[in-house]
Amino acid sequence: MNWLRTSSFFSIAAVLAFTTVIWYGAAVYLNSDVLIDKYDRKKIEWNFSKLVEDSWAMKRPVMPAPHQIMLDMKKSIFGYKISSKRSLVYHGWVTISSTLVGFAMGSVLGILLAVGIVHVSTLNKSVLPWIIASQTIPILAIAPMVIVVLGAIGVTGLLPKAIISAYLCFFPIAIGMVKGLRSPDPMHLDLMKTYNASKSQTFYKLRWPTSTPFLFASFKVSIAISLVGAIVGELPAGARAGLGARLLTGSYYGQTVQIWSALFVASIIAGSFVYLMTVMENRVQKRMGVQA
Repeated sequence: MNWLRTSSFFSIAAVLAFTTVIWYGAAVYLNSDVLIDKYDRKKIEWNFSKLVEDSWAMKRPVMPAPHQIMLDMKKSIFGYKISSKRSLVYHGWVTISSTLVGFAMGSVLGILLAVGIVHVSTLNKSVLPWIIASQTIPILAIAPMVIVVLGAIGVTGLLPKAIISAYLCFFPIAIGMVKGLRSPDPMHLDLMKTYNASKSQTFYKLRWPTSTPFLFASFKVSIAISLVGAIVGELPAGARAGLGARLLTGSYYGQTVQIWSALFVASIIAGSFVYLMTVMENRVQKRMGVQA
């Protein structure tokens, strides 16, 4: 039982329990106006107990109760075939595909920009400010333009959504890698010069290994942002598949439970991606001889 004392199990359980209690209370509060109005119109006698019971069982609640979301997720994940458009597994895979492609594109772009900025002073002064400025433009303003422009030249489907994901996720990687590539101790850099090492040798034997922790820290942030970009990219496209399409459908028909189910699945996917990045980081660090 020592692992229970040393782990964050109790902290996580306490936060989860507190959040659940607050959520159930918020569901009663936010759904009460609709229910009370219904009781008054139909002249139904009610008390607080009935109000609580009905607020947790509404078909189209303002705020669904946690158990309603869990039941809808169970039905949407296990109640349909994976190939069915009613399945959250199907929609989740469509979004995951765009996320991974966008993350790969953003990672390559971010690393290349970082290498260029560190080794070319002109890029440091000219490109880096524009990289920072690019993130001041709201993604909701850029996404429709990307979809429309690429659609006009016949590029549709996964690629436009992946480009939006890449636009969001390249920034943390570029900034993190710039910091990482500049992190070697000056004495170590002087030592490489003493050994008459070339720039490429200094990069592969010193700068790159030193930047690995910064790279994986950026990956953890970027993979989650990439998922957000994929979902945002599905909204203006009027996509028929993906978690973004699921959110749109739920908003059109007032299916708040369906909306929250899609959001929960998105958060689970993002958490899984971050965990996988942590596992990859530990394995890479172990192979490099870094002590845990």
